[in-house]
Amino acid sequence: MNPFKTLLCLLATLTCVTAQTNLALPLWPDGAPGALGKEPEDIPTLTVFLPAPEKATGAAMVICPGGGYGGLADHEGSHYARWLNNQGIAGFVLKYRLGSNRYRHPAMLHDAARAVRIVRARAKEWKLDTQRVGIIGSSAGGHLASTLLTHWDAGDTNSADVIERQSSRPDAVILCYPVITMTDPFTHKGSRANLLGTNRPPDLVKELSAELQVNKSTPPCFIWSTEEDKTVPVENSLQLAAALRRAGVRFDLHIYERGPHGIGLGNKTFDTEKFHPWTRDCEFWLREQKFGK
Repeated sequence: MNPFKTLLCLLATLTCVTAQTNLALPLWPDGAPGALGKEPEDIPTLTVFLPAPEKATGAAMVICPGGGYGGLADHEGSHYARWLNNQGIAGFVLKYRLGSNRYRHPAMLHDAARAVRIVRARAKEWKLDTQRVGIIGSSAGGHLASTLLTHWDAGDTNSADVIERQSSRPDAVILCYPVITMTDPFTHKGSRANLLGTNRPPDLVKELSAELQVNKSTPPCFIWSTEEDKTVPVENSLQLAAALRRAGVRFDLHIYERGPHGIGLGNKTFDTEKFHPWTRDCEFWLREQKFGK
């Protein structure tokens, strides 16, 4: 091939990849179901972070940042996407609707399910494997991920919307110091208030306590927390792991002695040498799940 044409092809490829990376896509172009307005906080989005083509494994993770259902922590969003990209995994950062903006369950769950469906619906475009689409969440984002973990569906095959025909079941789930239970004494009360409000029906509290909803079809999980976490007690992770064990679902559980709540990767300047050990343990698990290299 003519060297000039080769260069043009390369530039076109790079331009295409760049155009799709860091692109925020609305989950519903015509407005989210139950939206209370048309402001940015009413429009859930998915921001695309694709790995370099030579690294790509074809796997993807939807990323749910934490923030107590009242905010979204960037270091648990875009930072995770960059870390996943280094493993060859596409990252999709979800901006879900928040309780501080008057939203309550099930708006957040609808957003997470829609995000997974979108990744599957557009898998060919992004060169992804529809059977390797996972979800990762931290703190309250971990609760959202655990809610999808236990409330996924196979999709509506009769829907006119091709996205809604896709399954919302994650193929693998990573939960970082997650809120799991909505019950006392181990729940995170701020997350519960933002998600459910103050008048909480007991049945809904049970329904959104993932440790009570696990069954044999629950996807495999990587769960980690720290013993010294004073914000979300380690019992949240322990209770979920026990439920997975009883149901015969595969999981990795890591409880580290040190580390405050919200630690993320362990280094907000993206110094990989200072990442928390959970990242290395999780990279091994991702390889075992055929997600990472």
